[in-house]
Parts: sequence; C-alpha cells; structure tokens
Amino acid sequence: MAYHTLLFLIVFLPAVVILYQLAGKKFRPMVLLAAGYVFFFSFSRWLFVYLIGATVVMYFAGIGMEKYRLMFKEQKKGLDRTAAKELKKAITAKKRRILFVGILFLAGTLLTVKYYNFFAENVTKIAAALSVSAGLPQLDILQPIGISFYTLQGIGYLVDVYEGKIKAERNFGKLALFMAFFPQIMEGPISRYDQTADQLYAGRRISVQNLTMGGQRIFWGLLKKIVVADRLNTMVGNIFSGYQYCDGAVIFVGAAAYTLQLYMEFSGCMDMVIGTAEIFGVTLPENFRQPFFSRNVSEFWRRWHITLGAWLKDYIFYPMSLTEGVKKAGSHAKSRFGKHGAKVVVSLAALFPVWLCNGIWHGARWSYIFFGMYYFVLILAGVIFEPLFLKFSERFPKLVKHPLYIAFQIGRTGVLVVIGELFFRAEGLKHGLLMFSHMIKNFHPSAVVTGNLLGLGLDVKDYLIILLVAAAVFVVDCLHERGVGVREKLAGMPAPARWCAYYVLMLSVIIFGAYGDGYLAVELIYAEF
Repeated sequence: MAYHTLLFLIVFLPAVVILYQLAGKKFRPMVLLAAGYVFFFSFSRWLFVYLIGATVVMYFAGIGMEKYRLMFKEQKKGLDRTAAKELKKAITAKKRRILFVGILFLAGTLLTVKYYNFFAENVTKIAAALSVSAGLPQLDILQPIGISFYTLQGIGYLVDVYEGKIKAERNFGKLALFMAFFPQIMEGPISRYDQTADQLYAGRRISVQNLTMGGQRIFWGLLKKIVVADRLNTMVGNIFSGYQYCDGAVIFVGAAAYTLQLYMEFSGCMDMVIGTAEIFGVTLPENFRQPFFSRNVSEFWRRWHITLGAWLKDYIFYPMSLTEGVKKAGSHAKSRFGKHGAKVVVSLAALFPVWLCNGIWHGARWSYIFFGMYYFVLILAGVIFEPLFLKFSERFPKLVKHPLYIAFQIGRTGVLVVIGELFFRAEGLKHGLLMFSHMIKNFHPSAVVTGNLLGLGLDVKDYLIILLVAAAVFVVDCLHERGVGVREKLAGMPAPARWCAYYVLMLSVIIFGAYGDGYLAVELIYAEF
C-alpha cells in the first residue's frame, strides 16, 4: 500500500479519517498511531519491529539524558564556578555516553541492513585483487521501507535532547506517534520533534477547510505522480537500459526526462503526504521550493529535499565545522591566506562528510557515492571562486540583474543537475561513466527531432500530455516563486469556479493517469532509498 494506490486513497485513508473524527480528542492520537503501525505493516510485515525498537531506544535514551540534565540543575545549586564546571563536565560525559549508545543502535541498524552486503562485497573484491583468501559473507538481510527517513528523525531527536533544545518525551505513545505518523513514514519529510509532535498529539477535529485543502493538494500530487512521472518511466527505463544504441542527444533527453520524472514523483508524493497531514490539522515541513529556479547548485540543494539538507547541515556540517581540529585548521589558513582561505578550509572539511553521507544515504552503490562527490566538488568550487563572482558582480551590476543572465544561470544549473541525475539513475558507476562519455562523443541534436523518441515506449499523445501537465506545474511554480499563494487563491474563488477547477484536476488524474492496460505499476522511487 502506497500513497497513490486505490487501496490507500479509497479504503485506508477514508477509514482513518472516519475513525479519527468519531474518536474523542483523547483517543485521536491513538487512532493515528494505530493507523501508522497498520500502514507500516502493510508493506514491511514483521519488519515493523525495527520501527518499534528504534522508538524504544529513543525513549529510554532520551529519559536517561533528561535525568542527568535535571541532576545537574539540582546539584549545581550552591556550588562555586569551578565546582559547577567540573560537575557539568562529568554530567555531560554521562549524557554523551547515552547519546553514543542511542545513535550507535539507530545508525548501526541502518548501516547493517542497508550497507553491510555492499561493504562485504567490496572487501571481498579487494581481498581477491590482493590474492588474499579472505572475505566477508553476504547476508540475507531484509530492509524495512522508510528506515532511512525515520532513522534520521530518531537521531535528530536524541541530539536535540542531548543539547537541551527539547525536553525528553515521557509519554511513549506521543514519541511513537512522532516516529510512526503514516503519511510521512515512507518518504518523509524528515521532521524535528518540536515541529510536529505537539500537532500530532493535539487531536484536533477535522474541519471542512482542512479536508478540502488537504484533498486539493493530494490530487495535485497525484497529477504529478501518475500522469507525468509514471508515464515517463517507460521512456526513461528504455534509454538507461539501452543507452548503447542511443545517440548522445537522446541520452541527454533521457537524463533530463529522468530529472523531470524524479521531481514530479518526489514533489508529487510530498504533496500527497503534506495534504494528507493537512486533513488532520498537522503542518509538515515543506520539502521543495521551486528548485529549478536556482542560479547555482548550492541554491538548488537548499530548495530540493529541504528537510534532508537541513538535517545534514544541522547534525553534520555545523558540528564538523566546530570541531577542534577544523577550527585550528581554519585559524592556520586564516593566518596564511586570509578569511577566504579559512572559509575554504572549513568548507572542505565540513562539506566532504555532508556530501559523502548524502550520497551513501540514497543507497549502497558507488554511483550514489559519486553523485555525492559530484556535488561536493561543484559546491566547493563555488566557495573557492566566490571572490571572483563577487568582483564580477561589482564590476557588472546591471548585467548580473539582467533577465537573460539570470536565465543563463538557471539553465547552466539545470544542465549540471541533469548530469548529476544521469549518474544517479545509471545502473552503476561504470554505466554512468559510459553514458556520459557516449553523450559527449556522439551528440547529434538532430537525433531528437527525427523520430527517435517515438521508439522508446511513448507516442505523440503521451508527450503532449506530459508537456501540458509540466507546463501547468511550471506556471504554478512561477506563481509560487513570485509569492502568489495559488491554493489560497483557488480556495477563495466562488464555489462554482472553485469546484470546476477541482473537478478538472480530479478528472485529469482519472483520465490521463498512466495506469491500466499498457502500463506497469511504478513503485515510489524515494521509498527505495
């Protein structure tokens, strides 16, 4: 069961809505928690014990750290500054040990089920290359869907408790609901405890407005997912599996189509997730903010998968940049090369683990690691050449504000993103390098307009539908970029016009959706990460 399936849309979600509304305020959080466990069980079966185990560890680790926080608060009374400092040091060490054990369990479980076989395979290959009769066995480990998402939520909770940003939750049910809220358990967004926990446990009644606005956004997400992303799947699959027989221009179109597919798929799913949460009066953090209007790749990643980027920034980039070794290296660089030199050194040290983790987080493949390093190099290059960009902007202030120059920056960023997605989608790093090489060496734009695209599983009608819906999404994104609240504008229209728009949206999904005869069911892409 997934967000775009009929089982979810016409059976599970309506049932949860009805039970939630009928239950009293006190019992509504229990309905949501039960729904979360049923939903998780529907696609992971007994593997839901991973989720429960993670919640139990979070609960007791949080309570343990909270106990020491309160102990310090009580025992420091009457102590002089030196004694209080020593007490704080001792208490912090104990809290740090609890934090370490909690993170070790959460991250260790993720690393074992998701990456052990990848590690074992490469150790065995290295041993064979060195003519050493050693290696690690492959294990048949089942990986629950969503583990990458809820593991980061759990680690974030423990770190926030350790740092005193939030108090440890003593209500196990409330903590469990934070981890198991069914709309976000499969693909995120990655929430912080203080963002959603109180909303989830409030047990608000479902209002007509929330039901309408949530349903509106669910169908907008379905339009992106079922009409565009799923329709593109056949074409993209044919190009990436048979790239040896494709012109370089067709490969580039395939990479661009996959980029569009991934955006429509993931942002569409986030629309469905956020819309479902909105029905219950819960505001989840946004995960996209018109990423293809970005002028550089650094900005792109501040607009794409926002919650993952924010998590990596808060829990890896900042802690890494504040370590003693990095601060010393930054100070040394500053004394020799100035402030910019220090910024480059600190960025180098802090960005590398961020992008290594970003790549690895997506899966156990060298192509994902390469994908992370690709963006690490691009973003670090932006930091290195930042003074040149600033001088250029100061010298040509009118040029950098000109629409054509801005369009060039957006287009350049788009090309770099498409290249990155080529490696991301390729069946391994070797295939990605071969595709890129073939694209560069054998690039003939005429191949795109001579009918080659019609032999890839889509006909003219399919391409027309994709273009029309993509154009509609582009217009809405343009309005959002200008600060226009399209959903609010639509909700404020007279009832006949508003419901006419709603019916057009719903009928577009029903009539033009890529499902039924001639189409294969397409699983959620990001649920695999």
